[in-house]
Amino acid sequence: MNTIKTVAVVGLGIGRSHLLEGYANHKDKFRVLALCDLDEARLAKVGDEFGVKRRMTSFDAVLAMPDVDIVDVCTPPMIHKPQVLAALAAGKHVVCEKPLVGSLADVDAVVAAEKIARGRVMPIFQYRWGTGFRKALRIVRDGFAGKPYAATAETHWKRAADYYSVPWRGRYDTELGGVLLTQAIHLHDMMCELMGPIASLSAYTATRVNPIEVEDCAAAALRFESGAVGTLSATLGGANEISRLRLTFEHVTIESGLEAYAPGNDPWTFIARSPARQNELDALVASVTPVRPRFEGQMEDYHAALVAGAPPPVTLADARRSLELITALYDSAERESVVRLPLPSDHPKAGSWRPSR
Repeated sequence: MNTIKTVAVVGLGIGRSHLLEGYANHKDKFRVLALCDLDEARLAKVGDEFGVKRRMTSFDAVLAMPDVDIVDVCTPPMIHKPQVLAALAAGKHVVCEKPLVGSLADVDAVVAAEKIARGRVMPIFQYRWGTGFRKALRIVRDGFAGKPYAATAETHWKRAADYYSVPWRGRYDTELGGVLLTQAIHLHDMMCELMGPIASLSAYTATRVNPIEVEDCAAAALRFESGAVGTLSATLGGANEISRLRLTFEHVTIESGLEAYAPGNDPWTFIARSPARQNELDALVASVTPVRPRFEGQMEDYHAALVAGAPPPVTLADARRSLELITALYDSAERESVVRLPLPSDHPKAGSWRPSR
């Protein structure tokens, strides 16, 4: 039985990372048949680098290829929704970079389209793939950690004028948001995987680092459904770049490494509150099977799900949870008020989190 899945990658900015880390490391699982990008010079360069002969500037031409199983959407955020919907309508599976779409209403439209489509959508959350993060998940899900107490998440990165020289960046109508949506979304997803759902929050945003429309600094206070509390901070004005999670539970304190773009990777620190239980904790951590990092790991598990006919390792429900948090953060910052989750279906920001002023 031939289990190799064929792929077309659309958008060769972050799409090149999908090629380099994901598909090139799984040549026994995927075959990239086509590349699509509006920049013909980049199309030629990446095509030569990875030996992909079919190169086009037309997304419709990609959808018309009967031998393509998966369309991997890595284009600017404002066109994710129409491209995902078109790919589903063409009978393709879809991989889509973050943010999946630009509102909760858009997520719900994709969910509805997927229900009647042959293909399935896998949103990208590659930071979940890291052995340190998997150790933390094991500790929490096995019950060793006990009751959650408090959490902090810090996304302190650096972005300057050269980053925003790309015309679609830094604008609500094209990038759809700032540091909360484009950079910190990954760490906040990881935090919620470990701490559980958020019940309420209060947020502030500011634009202080760059002359752009969207926010480049943010902070929020959180209360989780468990009763635990948390904070998050994000900025694009760091002198260096770190991503850090620190989580305190009844029986253990967990701290990630600082690697900005792979915070799931080892080394993570796990300290038992009772020294007598440290050996037990160490044994549990040591029992976790290492995973391949980032796109390499996500694509490995994605292929296994496709072959088995199972849901993808990241689902539309995961993307919706992430974008509900984004909506609540922006709503709270705009109104300077506490926002409770889950948001009602008729929430005023369900159609767009863009500030009204």
